[in-house]
Amino acid sequence: MKRSFLILHRPHSVSITEFGAVGDGVTLNTKAFQNALFYLNTFSDKGGAKLFVPAGQWLTGSFDLISHLTLWLDKGATILGSTASENGTIDGQGSIWWDWFRNGELNYTRPHLVELMNSTGLIISNLTFLNSPFWNIHPVYCRDVVVKNLTILAPLDSPNTDGVDPDSSTNVCIEDCYIVTGDDLVSIKSGWDEYGISYARPSSKIKINRLTGQTTSSSGIAIGSEMSGGVSNIYIKDLHLFNSNTGIRIKTSPGRGGYVRNVHVSNVKLDNVQKAIRFTGKYGEHPDGNFDTKALPAIEKITFENVSGEDIGVAGLLEGIEGDEFKNICFLNVTLTVKKNSKKAPWRCSNVRGYSQWVSPEISCDSFEESIFPEHSSDCFGLSENNVETSSGLSRSPWLLFW
Repeated sequence: MKRSFLILHRPHSVSITEFGAVGDGVTLNTKAFQNALFYLNTFSDKGGAKLFVPAGQWLTGSFDLISHLTLWLDKGATILGSTASENGTIDGQGSIWWDWFRNGELNYTRPHLVELMNSTGLIISNLTFLNSPFWNIHPVYCRDVVVKNLTILAPLDSPNTDGVDPDSSTNVCIEDCYIVTGDDLVSIKSGWDEYGISYARPSSKIKINRLTGQTTSSSGIAIGSEMSGGVSNIYIKDLHLFNSNTGIRIKTSPGRGGYVRNVHVSNVKLDNVQKAIRFTGKYGEHPDGNFDTKALPAIEKITFENVSGEDIGVAGLLEGIEGDEFKNICFLNVTLTVKKNSKKAPWRCSNVRGYSQWVSPEISCDSFEESIFPEHSSDCFGLSENNVETSSGLSRSPWLLFW
């Protein structure tokens, strides 16, 4: 059944032109956006407000979004970032930032194209995002987030231009998106080492549906490596990845702590992907030297079901952590056609254990020799439940019921 998409009514609405903005692609409109949002913030407890951006090229520096706001980009409207709803474009003009980063000329981090913090009830839809200096869309400490019908584009060699990165956020839906970038298309995070452990804000109840894209350097879907607050109840379905480095990857390291558990991946199609599925237990990279090397992550109950691929370099590169085995990793109905000229073993495993059934090429690792059925279906997340999404509580959020 086709789901209707809700457009939230706001009782107060203004146009950015009312604050002196000029959409000629030359005039800097930072102050206009800041003043408009300062004014609209007075309506946050009165049903919220809408900021309308008409067709044009709107050059601006960074500005902070507010709660209870609809940022509406009209057809033909483009927000140009200097040194959000129907068919609009936000262009970060990131090339100068990429050059500064590559040349080691930055003493600070690059800006995200859109970063939303401590917010509830967000819809980002029907937009095109171009050339982000850093990550494109970064909801952090948020809940009830819908990211839908987006096109996100950046050059394949652009550094760290992740598509959508839910970070310590709950009840997130990402669907019907086309993403081609220089890094992970979607990366789920929840804090880094001792800071993420201390803050303890997990990412959970996240759905990713009908995602198509390409990344020649990174992964279609990544979890981690910053996952110290925990990641759980993740549902990935109908992913199509082409001409890419890695299909799905879980990244972590000693010192991270936290957990990744209860992940169900299904209906995946991979075309010309170097590594179909990858687990990395020693990713490294720490914010400082104060992390606890004894803080080991728990990686468990990850299920891959109905995965197919053509022209695959390596079917699975599964590397856990010595003394911290990744467990209950399950593969059901997985068919990956490995390139004939590949000289690498199709599956490589260390410190990872689980179950497999109807997998081609067969997983030759001893730690996956047991079949899923009839004895181990309950060990595999999502296989022993009639409806994995409903049973997790994901579908119960009123905010997410309309899509």
